[in-house]
Amino acid sequence: MERPIKAIILGCSGLSLTSEEVELFHRENPLGLILFSRNIQTPEQLRHLTDSFRKCVGRPNAPVLVDQEGGRVQRLKAPYWNELPSCKTYGELFRTDRDKTVQAVQKHAEALAQDLLNVGINFDCWPCLDIETGGMTDAMFGRCFSDNSETVLTLGQIAVDALLKAGLNPIIKHIPGYGRATVDPHKHLPIVTADLSLLEKTDFYPFQKIRSDVWGMSSHVIYTALDRDFPATLSKTVISYIRHQIGFNGFLISDDIGMDALSSFGNHSEIACRTIQAGCDAVLYCNGSIEQMIQATQAVPYLSEMSLNRLHQAEKIK
Repeated sequence: MERPIKAIILGCSGLSLTSEEVELFHRENPLGLILFSRNIQTPEQLRHLTDSFRKCVGRPNAPVLVDQEGGRVQRLKAPYWNELPSCKTYGELFRTDRDKTVQAVQKHAEALAQDLLNVGINFDCWPCLDIETGGMTDAMFGRCFSDNSETVLTLGQIAVDALLKAGLNPIIKHIPGYGRATVDPHKHLPIVTADLSLLEKTDFYPFQKIRSDVWGMSSHVIYTALDRDFPATLSKTVISYIRHQIGFNGFLISDDIGMDALSSFGNHSEIACRTIQAGCDAVLYCNGSIEQMIQATQAVPYLSEMSLNRLHQAEKIK
């Protein structure tokens, strides 16, 4: 009988697991592991790290995630791994040569899959389906395909399909759309005041039309048209809207709950629980602090039956 899985994806502190991390992962059985530059040095080291995590939880296909987009968001860097263009590069090329862009995005996805799968990483937090806007935060610079929702949908769908074909699981982000955020959620809570009709035609559109129940990542943004008090990650209203109006049926994880955007809503353990209560399937907590990881992991529940069904459904897509 399989052990129940905690509804949380954790980070780790360094290039290899500490004894405390090994104990935590083995005891609590978190859903997955997310990696950052602090965890990455060489292919051999990285493969050992991902193997070590899976040995701890006893699941050979346990999710191991990374943000490997291209442009300035690349955790795995040269000389061992491909340096790839930003999404914006493809959006600009798409205006003049659609066929060449399609091929370029497919090759981008194939290169990502080769780099990540070879070191035991089976989930990439990419592509961004956010819409570029004039006032958007610098945190999103270059990470959106375009300011045109149809272009974002087209290139995002190509990226998703190519990743799945290559055997790598995509995580589309940041649902329901992050392009109108004018501040960085790592530091502040973004508030978007646009009318719902405008959001549905632009920001929400790619997430509604994407064809595949892959994983998705929620945004730490207040959309006043839906909920004036809580950001999407913590809002039952917004998560319900994502499920029923946008129609996203995939496995939904939060963005990192350690961001300052959520700091006024409780401590990390409280925020983790509120994230699950709002309707996310799992919490993403990237802090490598063992004390805080223990507290957050002990606080969250195991994956619900519905979340497990979504998890298994996603495994059948490829």
